[in-house]
Amino acid sequence: MTHLQSDHIEVYATQTAKNNNFLCGDSYFIHETEDYLICVLADGLGSGEFAYESAAAVTKVVEDNHQETVDCLMSLSNDVLQQKRGAAVAIFKADFKRQEFEYSCVGNIRFYLYTEDGKLTYPLPVTGYLSGRPQVYRTRRFAYETNCKFLLHSDGVQLLNVKSLLQNRSIHQIAYILEGESMQTNDDSTFIIGSLLK
Repeated sequence: MTHLQSDHIEVYATQTAKNNNFLCGDSYFIHETEDYLICVLADGLGSGEFAYESAAAVTKVVEDNHQETVDCLMSLSNDVLQQKRGAAVAIFKADFKRQEFEYSCVGNIRFYLYTEDGKLTYPLPVTGYLSGRPQVYRTRRFAYETNCKFLLHSDGVQLLNVKSLLQNRSIHQIAYILEGESMQTNDDSTFIIGSLLK
């Protein structure tokens, strides 16, 4: 399990390959600078080598260009998937100074933001997947509160009651619940759980 912690954030992430395959068709990248946190989760279509290739291409292009806007990163992600199988892609970027974040998703990846007063925000993704073809993106901007939690996961993670999971638990506890109970062995599965501290 990956763990990042600083004055601004605490994040846990992990992934499991379908049927314990050598290659996972999901890929993620998390990076923090002095000014922002960037997270990308890509779920390559299907599983195995070609799903891995698509997902890894997305996370690499975001890693190389993480200073860009979310809209730009979605466009770059789409471009690198030409002649590849395609991928569902979600990108989350939190601006620490403004206390706001941008989020965009195409495909079957879920994102939740949970505040200390119990409000759950769930932006709907654009259906489909990125494949190099012309694509519409819906990038949304949200203010966030200190100590809010966020959860990003691929469709291999099965959750029944997200609000119940996120309330009254630390993200460390949530991460271990997710890892132990929600990761499916019959699909590639990845989650990123974090808290924006200030």
